[in-house]
Amino acid sequence: MAEQRGERVSTRATGVVGLAIFSSRILGLVREMVIASLFGATRNMDAFLTAFRAPNMLRDLFAEGALSTAFVTTFSKRIAQEGDESAWSLASKVATLTLVFMSAVTLLGVLFAPAVITVLAPGFPAEKAALTILLTRIMFPFILLVSLAALVMGMLNAKHVFGMPAMASTFFNIGSIIGGVTLCYVLDRQVDWRHPHFGERGLVGLSIGTLIGGLLQLVVQFPALRKLGFKFRPDVAWRDPGVRTILALMGPATIAASAVQVNVAVNSGFASKLGDGPMTWLNIAFRLMQLPLGLFGVAVATVTLPLVSRSAALGNKAEFRGALAHSLRLVMLLTIPSAIGLMILAEPIISLIYQHGRFTAFATARTAEALRFYAIGLAGYAAVKVLAPAFYALDKRNLPMLVSLLSIAVNFCLNWVLTFHLGLGHRGLALSTSVVAITNFLLLYLMMRRYVGRLETGELLVTFVKLLLAGALLAAVCFGAQWAFFRTLPDQRVWQKLIEIAITIPAAAAAFFGAAYVLRVAEVNDLVKLLRRRFGRA
Repeated sequence: MAEQRGERVSTRATGVVGLAIFSSRILGLVREMVIASLFGATRNMDAFLTAFRAPNMLRDLFAEGALSTAFVTTFSKRIAQEGDESAWSLASKVATLTLVFMSAVTLLGVLFAPAVITVLAPGFPAEKAALTILLTRIMFPFILLVSLAALVMGMLNAKHVFGMPAMASTFFNIGSIIGGVTLCYVLDRQVDWRHPHFGERGLVGLSIGTLIGGLLQLVVQFPALRKLGFKFRPDVAWRDPGVRTILALMGPATIAASAVQVNVAVNSGFASKLGDGPMTWLNIAFRLMQLPLGLFGVAVATVTLPLVSRSAALGNKAEFRGALAHSLRLVMLLTIPSAIGLMILAEPIISLIYQHGRFTAFATARTAEALRFYAIGLAGYAAVKVLAPAFYALDKRNLPMLVSLLSIAVNFCLNWVLTFHLGLGHRGLALSTSVVAITNFLLLYLMMRRYVGRLETGELLVTFVKLLLAGALLAAVCFGAQWAFFRTLPDQRVWQKLIEIAITIPAAAAAFFGAAYVLRVAEVNDLVKLLRRRFGRA
């Protein structure tokens, strides 16, 4: 019963988080579409994306990586063992420490921006590098805002409040779109609003808009936190055992996350040597791949971490294994059809979303190539999001770190071979990312089985085979749509593309989930039962 109860909680809460993240990701696509339309796949766009990558990498490293994982794990255990008052006291201490440390990181980032850009984009010419450094200095305070936002999100998730934290990034997109575009016109006044063609001043406005979005992402969560009874009190008593535990967990987690960021930096360095455009193509393709990754992989991981942390703290291994195995099957159910759909429909999707203004059909085709290779590793990438934090709940924090360090060597070798020796260019960088994600998942899964015993591997493999069979039907629908709708894609208007994709994606999804239901995939049955209960109450 414990395992079943944990699974029901996971499925229901994942739905809440998934819907919130879906809203955020759609607005994220709107943001990307607006930026691509205004700047295209050009030198200026490469400069902005590289400049944002610097604080964004630190966000993944600290805010949504090491800090989030270590804090949620420790905070959840503190609630289970000592109660809310002790947990809130720990939260104030960690928030104070985060504020001080990230302020120092922000200052260092502003001062040493030239060195950062030399590492991220060694192939940039001097003028392009100078613009990138300016934009980096403007956007570096983003890491402070988003670190505090991630901390607040961790508190809410540990208290089983998932909706508002997941919606917070929606407000980041709203702020950055409205604020950024408005400041583009304010700072670049000579631009004709009917045919906008922004220069460097427009990029400055866009960068300031990013900070506005980061501030909104933080403050919109405050009401939900106050409702739970938290009141921030600056506290520098950092010798608290909980703070020491978080810092101890953050060490290996930071090294593990830094390995991921090293891979990003390596990919960026290779891309910077491929001329103008590849960095933008790869960034947009990766953003599209992150739509299902965030909607499904991150949603499942967000719900799973507090549950497995509490189970580990209470010594309930049965619930731990059941929740983790169920989460992995749920990730496969949701990401495998997404990967198949993205691979087949890459060009129509990118054409609909991005091919406007200065973003050309050539850029669409090149971006689609990268997306197809990124999609290969989508399920592995999402599964790592679920598996890696579970090791911290078991106090096996060194294992994800070792796997991540190994991935640096694998990624560098693959980049060198695929990009230059095999001539795949930017496609090789995307393929390398996918291979590394799948390798990481397999290694982490084998290690987890060793430490917790069975992970229902047989059921996982059976589910995987059933999903591939259902995926074949989905692929048939998508290929049919390619033949019926998208043969004349370059000549189609936006409304035609929208209607055709609006028909194709629901039809393909219905075919996949219908086949999965007929094949008795357990997680589909869980979703159907949940929907029946909801509509029954209505």
